[in-house]
Amino acid sequence: MPNPKHILAIRFSAMGDVAMTVPVLRTLTEQYPNLKITVVTREFFKPFFQDLKNVEVFSADLKDKHKGVLGLYKLSRELKALQFDAVADLHNVLRSKILKFFFFGKKVIQIDKGRVEKKALITGQLFQQLKTTHQRYADVFKTLGFSVKLSNPTFLNPKSLTENLQQFISNKERKTIGIAPFAAHQSKMYPLEQMEEVIAELSKNYNIVLFGGGKKEVEVLNKIETEYTNVSSVAGKLDLEEELILISNLDLMLSMDSGNAHIAAMLGKKVITIWGVTHPFTGFAPFNQPDDYTILTDREEYPLIPTSIYGNKFPEGYEYAAGSISVKEIVSKVSSVASI
Repeated sequence: MPNPKHILAIRFSAMGDVAMTVPVLRTLTEQYPNLKITVVTREFFKPFFQDLKNVEVFSADLKDKHKGVLGLYKLSRELKALQFDAVADLHNVLRSKILKFFFFGKKVIQIDKGRVEKKALITGQLFQQLKTTHQRYADVFKTLGFSVKLSNPTFLNPKSLTENLQQFISNKERKTIGIAPFAAHQSKMYPLEQMEEVIAELSKNYNIVLFGGGKKEVEVLNKIETEYTNVSSVAGKLDLEEELILISNLDLMLSMDSGNAHIAAMLGKKVITIWGVTHPFTGFAPFNQPDDYTILTDREEYPLIPTSIYGNKFPEGYEYAAGSISVKEIVSKVSSVASI
């Protein structure tokens, strides 16, 4: 059976997971320039894919038009009109399984999330590096007949800053560091009091751009912005497309184990990540980053780490585990990597 010429790739959410598909799809379409990909995802994530050749986005409205089984049936009818040859399910959740059911007769390959080995990792039965999520995505395409080599990726040059975006970089002579201090769960975050010390120290030598979203995060970051020179917050001020342009112009991103780390990595930026109760062994480290760009909580002090894959489960006393990492260690690592 010949290899497919048009693959439907499904990945509805979450932000970081969708961003992690981008370097894989870029590499795939560079290595197979005659292959067409249609990504089925949420409208909000469309800007992630705008510069990929032979990649189009079909927006799934899962809250309204495509909600529920009937909505997914409607979605399947709309997608069939695109005349794809095969399906790459990069999500493997109930929604994508229902959708695939309506594609009877099409070749469908779904991601192996490695649930057994991940469970072994968080229950302490093993402690070793698991296959990365990027490689798990690549394996789906390999099964469809397209072996993807991720070891030598290419990235686009930074996009020109608009006049509006230039205001967030105060000193053109300095390097610019993005800092994304928030995560979906408190247990994945570096305590804000300590992070503010990091920001204060780094702002002496670098432009600092703060990233976040949601009302509370906007308030916190705007307050920090007013207290230090060379610090700007973009929280609540830019749309996603503008944020992507700004991130592409950073020299480095400092982030939690969260979506901003994966967005910066997909754009080819250096990314330093701080890890609380999660761990890069789960396979969720940002794309194409050296191992020593991760700053880890001390497992001698917190031996049960990783306590969960997503940071939503942890024993008592682990809520602020990342706080055991010193401000000095973070500042030193950022300064060291920024100088490279």
